[in-house]
Amino acid sequence: MGAQRKVGTRVSEDQEDLARVPLQAILLADSFATKFRPITLERPKVLLPLVNGPMIDYTLAWLESAGVEEVFVFCCAHSKQVIDYLENSQWTSQPNFSVSTIESHNSVSAGDALRLIYERNVIHGDFVLITGDTVSNMSLTEALQEHKERRKKDNNAVMTMVITQSKPSPITHQSRLGTDELFMAIDPYTKQLLYYEDKADHLKGTISLDKILLVDNPSISLQNDRQDCYIDICSPEVLSLFTDNFDYQHLRRHFVKGLLVDDIMGYKIFTHEINSSYAARIDNFRSYDTISKDIIQRWTYPLVPDVKCFGNCTTKLDRQGMYRALEIGQSRSAQIGPFTVIGNGTNIGNDTKISNSVIGEGCTIGSNVSIEGSYVWNNVTVEDGCKLRHAIVCDGVIMKSGAILNPGVVLSFNVVIGQHFVVPAYSKVSLLQQPIKQDSDEELEYADQSSGVADIPSITSTSDQLNGELISKLSERRSWAASEVGTGGVGYIWSVCEGGHEEEWRHSVAPIPADKLAEVMQTTDDELELSAQDGNVLPPSGELKHDFDSEDDDNEDSRDESVYFEKEVEATFLRAVNESVKEDHIILEVNSLRLSSNMTSTDCAGALFYSVMKLALETAHSSTSELLMNAASLITTWQKLLKYYLPSVDEEIEVILKFEEMCSEFAKEFSPLFAQILHLLYDKDILQEEAILAWAAEKEGADESDKVFVKQSEQFIHVSIYVHFLFHNIFSDSMQSCMWSFASSMLTS
Repeated sequence: MGAQRKVGTRVSEDQEDLARVPLQAILLADSFATKFRPITLERPKVLLPLVNGPMIDYTLAWLESAGVEEVFVFCCAHSKQVIDYLENSQWTSQPNFSVSTIESHNSVSAGDALRLIYERNVIHGDFVLITGDTVSNMSLTEALQEHKERRKKDNNAVMTMVITQSKPSPITHQSRLGTDELFMAIDPYTKQLLYYEDKADHLKGTISLDKILLVDNPSISLQNDRQDCYIDICSPEVLSLFTDNFDYQHLRRHFVKGLLVDDIMGYKIFTHEINSSYAARIDNFRSYDTISKDIIQRWTYPLVPDVKCFGNCTTKLDRQGMYRALEIGQSRSAQIGPFTVIGNGTNIGNDTKISNSVIGEGCTIGSNVSIEGSYVWNNVTVEDGCKLRHAIVCDGVIMKSGAILNPGVVLSFNVVIGQHFVVPAYSKVSLLQQPIKQDSDEELEYADQSSGVADIPSITSTSDQLNGELISKLSERRSWAASEVGTGGVGYIWSVCEGGHEEEWRHSVAPIPADKLAEVMQTTDDELELSAQDGNVLPPSGELKHDFDSEDDDNEDSRDESVYFEKEVEATFLRAVNESVKEDHIILEVNSLRLSSNMTSTDCAGALFYSVMKLALETAHSSTSELLMNAASLITTWQKLLKYYLPSVDEEIEVILKFEEMCSEFAKEFSPLFAQILHLLYDKDILQEEAILAWAAEKEGADESDKVFVKQSEQFIHVSIYVHFLFHNIFSDSMQSCMWSFASSMLTS
């Protein structure tokens, strides 16, 4: 594959001719950022392993599945590594899918890249613009069709941005991907983007909307609960706009915001929102962690380890989300926990515990090692007694016996950590000394200086090469202080960036500490205020309209909000289970979601119960009795959390109604167990007698189809509850009413 391609003739504007143009994509293989340092000083970000497969493979696999026929990969920093990898990859032999590279040694921004591609004249129609760190399983059909239909009516509609819902935390003003809170103004009818600001949590003042914007648009939807997927469908004019405006460097900060304020040319950007599909970009270490977990938990299907295997071996899915390569060595006493991936050729010693982690290929893990929530790449040696918590360990690293990595640590390539050395939380360690400058183009200089030396570990090197030949060559140009990482250690501990360790937790692979969340809640007194330039205060999200929504629209919006809230609570709960998060921390997160979504304790109670029962269903079982055991175990484990959101009878009734819904949704699995699980909830003091009787009484006048679960529970209610109250003679007025109503219905039946 080379950068040069024959220039095709310009296609006519006839629609039938346009339809025959193959769908093309531009993939930017350079992030033009420094967020993944020190790792990206030695290897390009797109070749970093994501659940044991290079990031770029996920992006290319999606483009191929979405119907893209021709991809131009633009590579700059470490371009030799990218080109070499692609030339020796599966992508050179795919039918109806062409991958070509365009190389540059002096582009320092996305704008420079697009200007160079324009000069090559290789794009002949609408194209997909994407970065090589994006994971998606969405279909492009609908978004492409919308884009083409708009183009037929308006030539100024030059771009469609893909967005999805991802509410930020009201505490940290960040999404679950660690990206800043994003504010957008969108026309709810045409989906035209009218305003875009991605630095909301850093602004001390207000976000101002031009008064003319409000006058010219009778309806504006202000959103702070959307995530930019960084998947754009572009018309060819986008490339020429970058060429005409050399100030355009950044895709969003310069290009998008530039078009939105340019009222002379009249170019327009539109949005396409996805709901059931997955799309996310790895922008920082936190999003690396989040997207890795999403892949393991199969939100990205079919881009999951056992279906789309990017390595050279087969990966098998076991129970509870455990993925294992076929050729691994594991001691009988080693314990591999849920949501863990073990790569080919890895050996695990006695009494070692690994959970919620990804282990690469060719690793040697000693005895009595503890690895939790971490990412250990290829050819890593972890000696006996080491402990790793929420850390990233790159290829060729050696951790000597008893070494400890505290949460948030990043060890770059071939670092050696000395015996019993404790690496402080959020530290970054590298064989390279920390650069003085912080320019994104500095990685170009490092790539040029290495002259291919850093390419050695990129894909196939053995540990001997990593720790012998490579280190020998690196030492010719650099020296390091062994004492920085303990006796026998090799590497520099980088000083933290501006803001110190106090801000490192925001973009780390480690869960946000509960004390940090509490601290932020106490110190954040000034809420970000949206205001129009005439001084009118605008709400942070929702819609401003000059007309009135119908009641049906309001109900539909309410349903959408409720469904989204339940999904967010479920995702929060699953992360808590996988990462062994304490109940107090979960309550803090759920309360944040409740406040930001304007929900009630009743909504929280129903959503959490659904999450617990869904996990019971998804935990391996072969019979209804095993499913009941799963449910009993989870309800017992999380009864304090469930009870927290049940302050009154109303919330308890909501839990019963939610379980009825689940029994309808999963009729085969849960319907036979309704009475038994209801009894279990009663025994665990999660549901009180009054709530169960009130629920049964409410069904008195219902259709027979609505009484199925009441009738199934009659014996339990009559024996365990009704008799209990007769024996203790505890009757409130409301309880007497519920009891007599239910007793009458039983006698009648």
